[in-house]
Amino acid sequence: QVQLVESGGGLVQAGGSLRLSCEASGSISSFNVLGWYRQVSGKQRDLVANIRYTDDTDYADSVKVRFTISRDDVKNTVYLQMNDLKPEDTGVYYCAGDAEWYSGTYHSDYWGQGTQVTVSS
Repeated sequence: QVQLVESGGGLVQAGGSLRLSCEASGSISSFNVLGWYRQVSGKQRDLVANIRYTDDTDYADSVKVRFTISRDDVKNTVYLQMNDLKPEDTGVYYCAGDAEWYSGTYHSDYWGQGTQVTVSS
C-alpha cells in the first residue's frame, strides 16, 4: 500500500513563500491524479491543485498564478510551491492520490497525514 507523507509547512508572514513536499513510499506513476487539498477547522477539504499523469494541471481560482504544482516521478514526490501567501491560505494541506468528488466533497483512499500552513497578516 502506497503511503503519502507531507512536509514543508510552517508559520510564514503574508507575502512569503513555502514549498510543500509529498513523498510517496511507492511509485506515484500508479496514480492518475495527484493533488493538494486544504482543510480549515470545521470545514471540508477543498481542492488547491491537481496534476494528472498527462501533466495537465488544475488550480483553485484563489491560488492560480501564485501556486505551482509539480511532480518528480524519480523521487516519487509531488510539490506545491506557494508564493505570495495570504492569510486565507491558512489550513492543513493534504496530498492525495486519485481523489474523487462526490457527496459534496473529495474522497480518497490515499490521503497523507497533512502539514499545517499558517500565514500571519
